[in-house]
Amino acid sequence: MNLNKTVCIAAFVTSIAFPAFAENPLISGAFSADPSAHVFNGKIYVFPSHDIPAPPGSRNKKGFNMPDYHVYSSENLFDWTDHGVIVDQEKVPWVDGKSYSMWAPDCNYKNGKYYFYFPAHQKDGRNAIGVAVADKPEGPYVPQEKPIPGVNGIDPCIFIDDDGTPYLTWQAQGNVLVVARLKDNMLELDSEVVTVNHNVPRNGLKEGPFMFKRNGKYYYSFPWCERQTECICYCMGDSPMGPFEYKGKIMEQNTDCWTNHHSVVEYKGQWYFFYHHNDYCREHDVNRSICAEYLTFNEDGTIQPIVPTQRGVGITPATNRIQIDRYSAIGDPNHVWVEYNRTEDPFAGWKTVFRNKDNYRRPIWIEYDRVDFGEKYLSTAIVHVFARVGGSGTIEFHADAVDGELIAKIPIMAKDEWQDVSAAVLKQLKGVHNLFVTMPDGVLMHVDWVQFK
Repeated sequence: MNLNKTVCIAAFVTSIAFPAFAENPLISGAFSADPSAHVFNGKIYVFPSHDIPAPPGSRNKKGFNMPDYHVYSSENLFDWTDHGVIVDQEKVPWVDGKSYSMWAPDCNYKNGKYYFYFPAHQKDGRNAIGVAVADKPEGPYVPQEKPIPGVNGIDPCIFIDDDGTPYLTWQAQGNVLVVARLKDNMLELDSEVVTVNHNVPRNGLKEGPFMFKRNGKYYYSFPWCERQTECICYCMGDSPMGPFEYKGKIMEQNTDCWTNHHSVVEYKGQWYFFYHHNDYCREHDVNRSICAEYLTFNEDGTIQPIVPTQRGVGITPATNRIQIDRYSAIGDPNHVWVEYNRTEDPFAGWKTVFRNKDNYRRPIWIEYDRVDFGEKYLSTAIVHVFARVGGSGTIEFHADAVDGELIAKIPIMAKDEWQDVSAAVLKQLKGVHNLFVTMPDGVLMHVDWVQFK
């Protein structure tokens, strides 16, 4: 994935928006976690937390270091714009400015304003939840002088019901999930704090709650450390204050990253599930990256379980660099596989390796779904490839099947360096198609990305 990409040092961007092109993970150039997704003004906005490697002087040498918050937006779930830092630990009056404790946030809209809720350590070391207010979803945000009275804990979620009533849910002290109604000013509680009766069948850490509504039902979902890592489970009820009935898991626990925070949003008639994983940092799981998948409901309103994918969501323009290592399907893993690139750039990503050994006669292929060829004439197909001397061969592009219509055939002359090799497009396509990249002949090729122009 984009081996020659310039790293974006997002921690220092405060007002300049720049694009981030990705599948899963959605964002490259900066670590991101705990994604809170909402639709504002016809776009998806994601408010994640921001992981960084432990800086000098940090108290969390091997733990999470989270100094600030960014906001990202997209209209197509493929091109993401980073609008820069919206809240910084050193610029909030009540926050310990060296605690690196800005955990999972959330944001919502009411009364013509955007209210951003975030947890952090107070100067006395206790956890609290504060609010920053803006006129636009991308900011600028102005933090309130003090945190919300009576709200001690982390991982806030702000839910606004159809009648405009706001509710705040969070993880309170003692590993307890709670919910309360807010006043119309969005800054004070307007009810007692109620413990959420999630009815999860066993004990274990529960945090990061997220609430949404669909067809009159309230969904209360949260990460649950059932055994060693967190799964995402959910309950359903008839009121935002409960009671709720446990329904099961949306996403199973994984083996590499012990945390997994999430959010759920509907956009243009499709439901999406946002979560995080440590894709760009496999050595440990405290530098994470946000991802997204399609979410599907059963007829009774329950949620179909989600399996994480590399491809993720969204439609990729054919004129963009198509990162085929974020595949939808793959052929024989003995002959085609994906490798992580270990360089000084943690966001260098991945490459696809095609290898023909033992005179393998079947097609060697990888599939990348949902490529939009548009309506304009595309004359050239390009592959960014590495093939050592003695490894010359061919890369082919096919439409919708391994043996589908031949779009382009690119002869590769071996060279001991990465190169862009192009050939004429043989078959003009319009609209959205699945792209199959194959190696019909050759010995060993590494492919970073492909593109049409």
